[in-house]
Amino acid sequence: MRISLLQTDVVAGRPEENRKRIGEKIRRTVQKERPDVVVLPEMWNMGFLFSRLGELADRGELPRWLSEVAAEHGVYLVAGSIAEEEAGGFYNASYMFAPDGRRIGHYRKIHLFRLLKEERHLKPGSERCLFRLGDVTAGTIICYDLRFPELVRSMALDGMQILFVPAGWPRARIRHWRILNQARAVENQMFVVAVNRVGEEEGTLYGGHSMVVDPWGEVLAEGDGEEAVLTVEIDPTAVDRVRTTIPVFEDRRPETYERK
Repeated sequence: MRISLLQTDVVAGRPEENRKRIGEKIRRTVQKERPDVVVLPEMWNMGFLFSRLGELADRGELPRWLSEVAAEHGVYLVAGSIAEEEAGGFYNASYMFAPDGRRIGHYRKIHLFRLLKEERHLKPGSERCLFRLGDVTAGTIICYDLRFPELVRSMALDGMQILFVPAGWPRARIRHWRILNQARAVENQMFVVAVNRVGEEEGTLYGGHSMVVDPWGEVLAEGDGEEAVLTVEIDPTAVDRVRTTIPVFEDRRPETYERK
């Protein structure tokens, strides 16, 4: 499986400009890299201008456009995340599409990040997201969710082989980003495909260092702090081999983990 990660800057408050930029980047990536899967970062449509959600959030247009993009290029599209409005509430939401344009997944960020005051402006999601890439079971979380191993472990227990992590992770905590992505890969014996944005927004520098980590915790590819496209070939069958070699899922003793 060939996966391309689009590590991009975001123009805060300019949804139409961001849409055009992302569309062009996808087109160029598909032509040059020939990926099976294309992955985008967090909140690429508007940045983190939560005070302007009523003006800038998507109201159903972007998912239709993303579906058309996936079908036009014949790729699986793990479309990062966008700010969307539904029934008067705003969410940080991710969509996944098949090569024929079918929507195969929709996830709303469960854990809202207090340092960005997300909880004051957004509603939290309440459901996990697992979906299929052909014969492979994949899942998506968003940025801050990475700090909650219980969420990721529950998805791995339900068969997840690849975890996608679109993010807007700041440069100041990029060491945490690298550690957590590798930890989630090692403890769940799966691939982690983590796509971080770059650039600056309202004084915060975003750190890039998008990466693909294999089930042994080895970093197969990693970006720097600039815009880039990372393309990696992975073998999802490696997940079963690693889980057989060190059978942590069989050796779990969940009956001892409950708090008294």
